[in-house]
Amino acid sequence: MKEINENNEKPNSKNLIQEIEEMIPKEIGFVKAEFEGPDIVVYLKNAKFVYNNDTIIKNIAVELKKKIIVRSDESSLLNPEEALAKIKAIIPAEAGAGNIRFMPEFGSVYIEAIKPGLVIGKKGATLRAIMFETGWVPKVLRIPTMESSTIDGVRNLVYNERDFRKKFLLNLGKTINKPLGKSEWLKMTALGGYREVGRSSMLLETKNSKILIDCGISPEPGLRGAAANEDSEVNKAFPYLDAANFSIEELDAVVLTHAHMDHIGFVPYLFKYGYKGPVYCTTPTRDLAALLLNDYFRLVQKSGGVPLYDEKDIRSMLLHIVPREYGEVTNITNELKLTYHNAGHILGSAIVHLHVGEGEYNLVHTGDMKYGFTRLFDSADTKYPRMDALFIESTYGGRNDSSGNRKDAEINLMNIIKKTIMNKGKVLIPLFAVGRSQEIQLVLDSYFKAYELDVPVYLDGMILEASAIHTAYPEYLKESLKNRILNNMSPFESSIFEVIKGEREQILEKGPAVILASGGMLNGGSSLEYFKKLADDPKNSLIFVGYNSAGSLGRRVQNNLREVPLQDENGKLMPISVKMNVNTVEGFSGHSDRKELMSFVKNLKPKPTEVFTMHGEEQKCEDLASSISKVLGVNSRAPRNLDSIRLK
Repeated sequence: MKEINENNEKPNSKNLIQEIEEMIPKEIGFVKAEFEGPDIVVYLKNAKFVYNNDTIIKNIAVELKKKIIVRSDESSLLNPEEALAKIKAIIPAEAGAGNIRFMPEFGSVYIEAIKPGLVIGKKGATLRAIMFETGWVPKVLRIPTMESSTIDGVRNLVYNERDFRKKFLLNLGKTINKPLGKSEWLKMTALGGYREVGRSSMLLETKNSKILIDCGISPEPGLRGAAANEDSEVNKAFPYLDAANFSIEELDAVVLTHAHMDHIGFVPYLFKYGYKGPVYCTTPTRDLAALLLNDYFRLVQKSGGVPLYDEKDIRSMLLHIVPREYGEVTNITNELKLTYHNAGHILGSAIVHLHVGEGEYNLVHTGDMKYGFTRLFDSADTKYPRMDALFIESTYGGRNDSSGNRKDAEINLMNIIKKTIMNKGKVLIPLFAVGRSQEIQLVLDSYFKAYELDVPVYLDGMILEASAIHTAYPEYLKESLKNRILNNMSPFESSIFEVIKGEREQILEKGPAVILASGGMLNGGSSLEYFKKLADDPKNSLIFVGYNSAGSLGRRVQNNLREVPLQDENGKLMPISVKMNVNTVEGFSGHSDRKELMSFVKNLKPKPTEVFTMHGEEQKCEDLASSISKVLGVNSRAPRNLDSIRLK
């Protein structure tokens, strides 16, 4: 697809379509142009000309400061049956092409392949050949190296509902490009995740625009669903949307930083109660959100709670997602421009840069981010075009929060595993399915081979599905890991891993093993089921490698709770004696520790003029804000939930 995107600003044009028509040479055959979401699509009778000489479209994009997508007019498209035959003849067999599906509404043909590079060809030669021969604009999708029902489901949904998507994007395009008066002020309201971890959400408003950055639930009691309404902690479960003095229908956009439930878990609820607008996120975030939201729905149902929303609301959210990639400048209203940057936290996680008006104000919101070594991702970006305010996470922002040396952490982890195995015990590592699971898989794959350990590593819960999604987006991973996946050597498919599909009792009866189970805080999922069975045996070991929230079972066990009342298979509370060895190994978190947070702030270019801390327990937010103020010499503070602050 021919796309040109420019990052600079230009005053709004009253008739961009007419300007584009006047700029297109007559021989190319301008047919029409339309706003499709945040993009402008130009339909041409002779689109091939543009693919041979893209300076024309580049010049238009530079002049108008807009992203231009070029497509062939419907009359220039070969019928799908003939086009399919030509496409199959053009694509090399070794590309491993799978589904090839035509989307007339978008003038595009979606080609899934094991090796997308061979479909693209050298400098895009194969894509151009497809376009020249058929008129259809090829869109290439990578087939994950492991089966993924989530990716299949999302891609099928987008394909089957393409008519709805087209209408939605056309209406969105009109809304985004609607002329607005100049806004004299910009205000933020903290709706959740300030001086706490969980239910992250921030309302950003001008006179003309209202957007949410993230909209999550707290791990506990949020995962109990609507049943939490009977709990005294209900006010800690969900964002304070009802206190923000606006209706859901007034929202112009929801901007997501990444796919963890404390950042996305409340978004389908918005659709259940009337929101019909766009949700912006990266493509991997969309797919991971589908995985985690549907798992939440099933988990609450299974536990006897009432989910906040149903599968229909999740599908509605997915159909309203407008995927954006790192570095892609996007108008989300006529006065707000969004650009995503790598956050280094989980797959597709993004730091949000928002440009307000014609350069009057620029805001950076980190979401969750990692400015340090991981085996999965490069460190969070520190360079931005402009920055007035910085909103920064503070999960490990306390004065004494240190993840220590990563090499030492890996050796410590392996020493605990080896000792437990020698004692004929089992090792349980509770993990968030997305992020820490894949990081620990990489560590174990490396060390098990080096140490020649011959015990199985079992994967249970959503870990396998989450890892499969990683293999569909290797471009988001570290270069070395990306190359392994592209060369059919994915560490997520290492021979040391065995997938559990329901036979947990058999695993428990077997010999020494390592069990990686989803449910990082022991609040639910497969990790809790294993914990119930393994806790009372001193030969076994429990290893925490990630964050446990203040109210979680994981935090209580971590703090030496030695007897836990838990439900058995019949729902009856039974006391569980904790005799297994409980260990915490710091160094594997996807969050930055205190030193990394301060290093991130020091290396930011340009420097912010004011800083707000968030996503951390109260004392950690205050400590980090105080230190940033001293080091940078700027106004830095830790807002509370429900605080409203005028930014300009």
